[in-house]
Amino acid sequence: MEKIWLQHYPEGVPTDINPDVYRSVVDMFEQTVEQFRKNPALYNMGSSMTYGELDKKTHNFAAYLQNKLHLQKGDRLAVMLPNSMQYFVAMLGALRAGLVVVNVNPLYTARELEHQLIDAEVKTIVVLENFVHTIEQILPKTPLEHIIISELGDMFSSLKSGIINFAVKKLKKMVPAYKIDKPIYLRSAIKKGRHYKLNPVEIYGDDIAFLQYTGGTTGVSKGAMLTHRNIIANVEQAYAWMSSGGNLEPGKEIAITALPLYHIFSLMANCFVFMKIGVYNILITNPKNIGTFLKEIGKHKFTVITGVNTLFKAMMRHKRFSEIDFSHLKISLGGGMAVHENVAKLWKQKTGNVLLEGYGLTETSPVVCCNPLNLEEYSGNIGFPIPSTEIKVVDDDYNEVPFGEAGELCVYGPQVMKGYWNKPDETANMIMHDGWLRTGDVVKVDEKGRVKIVDRKKDMLVVSGFNVYPSEIEEVIGEHPDVLEVAVIGVTTERTGEYIKAFVVRKDPLLSREALMAYCIEHLTTYKMPKKIEFRDELPKSNVGKILRRVLREEEESKVRS
Repeated sequence: MEKIWLQHYPEGVPTDINPDVYRSVVDMFEQTVEQFRKNPALYNMGSSMTYGELDKKTHNFAAYLQNKLHLQKGDRLAVMLPNSMQYFVAMLGALRAGLVVVNVNPLYTARELEHQLIDAEVKTIVVLENFVHTIEQILPKTPLEHIIISELGDMFSSLKSGIINFAVKKLKKMVPAYKIDKPIYLRSAIKKGRHYKLNPVEIYGDDIAFLQYTGGTTGVSKGAMLTHRNIIANVEQAYAWMSSGGNLEPGKEIAITALPLYHIFSLMANCFVFMKIGVYNILITNPKNIGTFLKEIGKHKFTVITGVNTLFKAMMRHKRFSEIDFSHLKISLGGGMAVHENVAKLWKQKTGNVLLEGYGLTETSPVVCCNPLNLEEYSGNIGFPIPSTEIKVVDDDYNEVPFGEAGELCVYGPQVMKGYWNKPDETANMIMHDGWLRTGDVVKVDEKGRVKIVDRKKDMLVVSGFNVYPSEIEEVIGEHPDVLEVAVIGVTTERTGEYIKAFVVRKDPLLSREALMAYCIEHLTTYKMPKKIEFRDELPKSNVGKILRRVLREEEESKVRS
C-alpha cells in the first residue's frame, strides 16, 4: 500500500525511527537514570522515589536474583502486582538480571494463573501478599521454585511501611490466609542484594524481554514474545510521534497511571515511553474507587493522563470531577478499547483537552496507529500509522484492496512480535510468510491514509479495555455439571458499552441464574464475568452442529435497536 499518510504527518514527525538506538531495554533504562537521576520517578500513596533510588533498588534486586536464586539469562519471572513502586522494581530488576518478564493480572483465578505459569514455564514469581492464596491453590501443578512476596507498603519508609502493612493484615479480606514453604520477602531480597555483585548480562535486541499473554485472535491465552528490539522500536515510534504537538518537556512532565501496568498499553505508554523523557509517574493502585482516585490526582499538576473509555466516562460522572484542575493537561490518551464519540466530546468540553485515540494490539508491542497530538476535535478514526510502520488492507484471499474499501488490516514493522511462545502453528496463522501480521480487524483507509475501524475480530470482546475471548468463558461455564450447552457473546449499548452475555441450555432445569453466577465468580476474573445469563431450550447451530454466535449477536443487536 502506498504510504500516502506520510504526506499528512504533523510537522516534525520523522518517517522512520532507529529500533537499534539502544542495545536493550536495560540500556534504555540506564541511560534514562543517567539523565534524570535526581528527578522524582514514581509516586504512590503519598510516597515518592527518584530515578536514582529506582536504579539502586532494581540493581540490588537483580543481583539477588542472580546470586541467591541463581536465575540465568532467559529464565521466566512472573510479576503479579498492581500499580505500585514495587512493580517497577521487580520488572526492571528482572530485566537487568537478563530474565524474561511474564506480566500476570493479580485478579486472576487459580485456573487462569495455572495456565499461564505452566505455559511460560515460570520459575519465580513476585506477588502481592493479598494474592498469595491463589498461588497456594495451584502450586504443586506449576514449575514454580521461588515465591517472592511483596507487602503493599514495601517501598515506603520503615515507619509508614509498618503502619500500612499492619493495617492491611488487620483487614483479613484483603489478605486471605496462606501457607507457603520458605517464602522470600521482596523488601528483604532488595536489602540482601546490596551485598552481591550484579554480573553484567549480554542482552541482544532479538532476546525476549516479555511474554505478554493474550488470546491472539481466538482461543486459549498465548504468550506474545516481545523482544527488547520490539519494545525499543515502539518507544522510539511513540516518542517520535510525541515530538510534534504535545509540547512535552523532558524531566518536567507528570503523568497519571491508572491503567494496570501488566496491560501492554500502560506498560508501553506509562512505563517505557514516559520513562524515556523522565516523567514523574503518579501510580494509582485502585482506580475502581473513582472518588479516591480523583482525590489523589487532584493533588498533582498533571500534564498527561491515559485511560480506557470506561475510566474517562466514570471520572466525568463523579461529583468530584469538577474539583480537578486540568489547566496543566497537555495530553489525554485513550487506548485498550474504542473511545466513544460522546465520551470524547464531553471530555473536551469539561477539560479543554482533546481525548486522543490510537490503535494497537499486544502482538505489535502495541502501538500501530495514532491520531496527531495537535488534533483539535474527536476524529472518529484511529489516526495514521506511526513511523517505520507499514500497513495494507486485504481481502479474505490476502489480496490487497483499494483505498476506501473495507478489508483486514495487516501490519509490518519493527514492533511486530517474534511470535507466540512455543506455538509455531498459532504464529504461522498470525504472521504470514512475508512477515506481515494479520490483525483480524476490518478497516478502511481514506485518501489521506487515516485508518478507521469498521469491525472487530468477530468473536473477541473488549471489556474495560481487556480482551475477553468467548471460548474461555464457555469452557468454564460448560464445566458446570448442570450445563448442557453454552454460547457467549458481547452486547453493545450506547449507555454501558460492551457487556458479556451467556446463553445456556441446562441439563438440570432447576439450575438457577444465581447458582450459575456464583460458579462464575469462583472461576472467572471480574471483567470476564457474564453480566446477563439467558436460559434457552436450544442454541442456533450450523448444519455441522457448530453453535452460531453470529445469530445470537444479530438477535441481541435487533433488541438493542428496537
